[in-house]
Amino acid sequence: MPFTPAAVDDVLTALGERFGALESSVFRGQTRVVVQEEQSFDVLAFLKSRGFDQLVDVTCVDYLEYRGATRRYGLVYLLASTATNQRLTVRTFVDDPDPTVRSVVSLWEGANWLEREVWDLFGIRFTGHPDLRRLVMPEEFTAHPDRKSTRLNSSHAN
Repeated sequence: MPFTPAAVDDVLTALGERFGALESSVFRGQTRVVVQEEQSFDVLAFLKSRGFDQLVDVTCVDYLEYRGATRRYGLVYLLASTATNQRLTVRTFVDDPDPTVRSVVSLWEGANWLEREVWDLFGIRFTGHPDLRRLVMPEEFTAHPDRKSTRLNSSHAN
């Protein structure tokens, strides 16, 4: 039987059936779902199997001093279906002192450099990454420049 990509609403329903109730929202036609870090790899693998075959981006938001934030770092995975041109944003949160999430390089080879960039700039560790090392900053650099605490500390040094 040929593969028929499902609509985003159908995928969200299937996610809920498989992983339990997940927080989701739609803003300006863009669907977002929030998953627990422990489920993130399995959810992303499930979404890939349901037609979201392209990892567009992996990025991070530092919510330090963000009003109402209860978690420090928000990882953002932007997925797309090349068959349907649908997009889906998957968010997961990690905290200090050891912000860690499972690598998705085994799902999308393109995650290699994207995860390295997030590691380099935010200090998020990706367990199982084949080569997690600096991408932007020199190897000897010890901080992660996009962490708000790093910027706050460096601005006070002047």
